[in-house]
Amino acid sequence: MKVLVVGASGLVGQQVVGRLRERGHEVTSVARTARDGVDHAVDATTATDAEFRSLLAGHDGVVFAAGADGREVPRKPAYPVFHHGNVAPVVRLLTAAREAGLSRAVVLGSYYTHFHRLHPEWRLAERHPYIRSRVEQARAGRAAAGPDLPVAVLELPFVLGRSGDRLPNWSGGLDKWVRSRSPLVAPPGGSAVTTAAHVAEAAVDALERASGEDIPMADENLTWPDMIGRIATAAGHPRAVRRLPGAVVRVALLATGLVQRVRGLQSGVDPMHLDDLLLRELFVTPARPMSLDAAVAETFPRS
Repeated sequence: MKVLVVGASGLVGQQVVGRLRERGHEVTSVARTARDGVDHAVDATTATDAEFRSLLAGHDGVVFAAGADGREVPRKPAYPVFHHGNVAPVVRLLTAAREAGLSRAVVLGSYYTHFHRLHPEWRLAERHPYIRSRVEQARAGRAAAGPDLPVAVLELPFVLGRSGDRLPNWSGGLDKWVRSRSPLVAPPGGSAVTTAAHVAEAAVDALERASGEDIPMADENLTWPDMIGRIATAAGHPRAVRRLPGAVVRVALLATGLVQRVRGLQSGVDPMHLDDLLLRELFVTPARPMSLDAAVAETFPRS
């Protein structure tokens, strides 16, 4: 099988490329900037249909492992920014893949779409531009692919791991915090967590099966105090994590949202409604439960 990987230089993209090659598949790697191991430097957000068709010619499958970060805070309205990064390139890519006769595709999405399906009463797509873009990414991408090109969507939670110099984009501030002398605090709630290696394995499995499923990812489910405590321990700075009352968190998030509105900004995940996510246990039943200890240590090495 010959597979094109878009976003091949990222944390997960590099792992997908490596796992495909381990299983004997041929890979063409695409990333926004040129670097060792990248076959084509192409910005997926500006690539034309013709450019995608040229890249896809002769391939059997494609993986989209790029996209806009939900932590971005653009000027209001924010949705066009996330549509530009998450929806439009997937529609163009999968349209070109259908026209080129590819037989399988994988899109790396977000676990927020999993909870959008389970809990429509949370109004996630209505309240959060980033989540709206991920929901639309899956819907519009599959519509563009058509009935003969199955598209699996891997719904990713927090992802741990390291690929060369690439770390999770959310890990930097947390790493500095746990290594500082500042007290550790955490709200109620928690999240599913997985690893880049496990995501890569699931992506290759989905390609080999020509899956068209929604695939929520999880290795373990961690409360926020547990997650922060394990990270601090792995980094060599173990200490107790104090629990913040939910009411305190809600006030802080409300203040953040009001400041953004005054400045004409809008987060991908709106702080005014973030308590509905942050204070819940966004847990996913793992298909194959795995320990996160090694991945936590790899992401936050002891100092």
